[in-house]
Amino acid sequence: MIVDPLAALMTYGRIQATPSRFSGRRTFERWQDARLQRWLWRRAARVPAFRGRIGPNTRLAELPVMDKATLMANFAAYNVAGLDADTVRAAIARDRRVGPWHVGHSTGTSGNRGLYVLSDRDRFNWLGAILAKALPDFWRRRARIAVILPTATGLYDAAHGFGPMQLSFLDLTAGPEHWLGPLIAFRPTVVIAPPKILRHLAEAAPERLAPDLLYSGAEVMDPLDRSTIRAAFPRARLGEIYMATEGLIAVTCRAGRLHLCEDAMHVDLEEAGAGLVRPVLTDFSRQAQVMLRYRMNDLLRMDDSPCACGSPLRGVGEVVGREDDCLILPGGAEVTPDVVRNAVVDADPRISDFRVVQAGDGIYVSLPRDVPAAALQRAEAALSARLSALAGRAVPIMATAADLPLMTGRKLRRVERRS
Repeated sequence: MIVDPLAALMTYGRIQATPSRFSGRRTFERWQDARLQRWLWRRAARVPAFRGRIGPNTRLAELPVMDKATLMANFAAYNVAGLDADTVRAAIARDRRVGPWHVGHSTGTSGNRGLYVLSDRDRFNWLGAILAKALPDFWRRRARIAVILPTATGLYDAAHGFGPMQLSFLDLTAGPEHWLGPLIAFRPTVVIAPPKILRHLAEAAPERLAPDLLYSGAEVMDPLDRSTIRAAFPRARLGEIYMATEGLIAVTCRAGRLHLCEDAMHVDLEEAGAGLVRPVLTDFSRQAQVMLRYRMNDLLRMDDSPCACGSPLRGVGEVVGREDDCLILPGGAEVTPDVVRNAVVDADPRISDFRVVQAGDGIYVSLPRDVPAAALQRAEAALSARLSALAGRAVPIMATAADLPLMTGRKLRRVERRS
């Protein structure tokens, strides 16, 4: 595959110039609106789901909100190639290609993976965007980029042979006994991996790695992991790449702020209570698949303070977690994952990891076996007290010491509600 450097470099240059192109947020929003309207008429109107529903003057707010269930119920209606879900899944099992189209699925292993269809232009636009945001000086120095994820994708394939970069994709699901040695031998300057893997590296091999940049992705970056990773790799800059099948959603800037990728997508923020919002995405950079007013089930806490990097893009203070992992208390009150996490971790400074699972009527806390019994009791009491106060009645908790092994076969969710 010959990489088209022009498409990637044009996107790279445009995004690099974003802070200096606009005098402020209002100027940026006018530019964004113009790009969005052009995309609605020239691209979104071409797919069956919106054919005849979008005219040259149709506004985004006039169109319905969609979600994953809507997309997957009629996948072919939302991509210009007309590829249905079964065709995409079959192609993923082969070589992730259907004619000129690249296909793939999310890294999740829940059995309900999201699917995507990409054109070559989509892939190279993505490459230019990720370079501009995560590796803005890639052209000055040779970068050895290690990507540790459960599934290889056509997105990262686009980086092979591009400029001075070397890319090594390591299969997370194979386990560290298979990829840790090759990772160390590769001597990466950049590591992109779920935060649980970055933490594992911080605990298992900090003296054998010397990265300049660490980016977490595919899972929520928990403060517990962040502090451990920073302590082990004090010279490396730690950031987040918030990406899903819905697109490249946010990337940490050089000043340390996570910014929404609003130079490629319009983001509505629905109020979700407790100071949190739910993103509704419209990606106006996509060519092959239309993601239009797509409601995610993630919960975000925004940060509206000015950023030292000068970007007009809105900042995200925290990706709190999945809305469907909120605990449901007696009486119907919902408790977000960050509230649960804080109650457990703040109970005792010796707590460095945990799991909280709601299954049926029970709420179960697990701490590592080496945590003292007193810390386990404090975590149980603290979480029970916090949830009881929110429910207005007693909420019993069952706490146990357990093995909390590194999970490579599924995403780590420290707070999880199971049906």
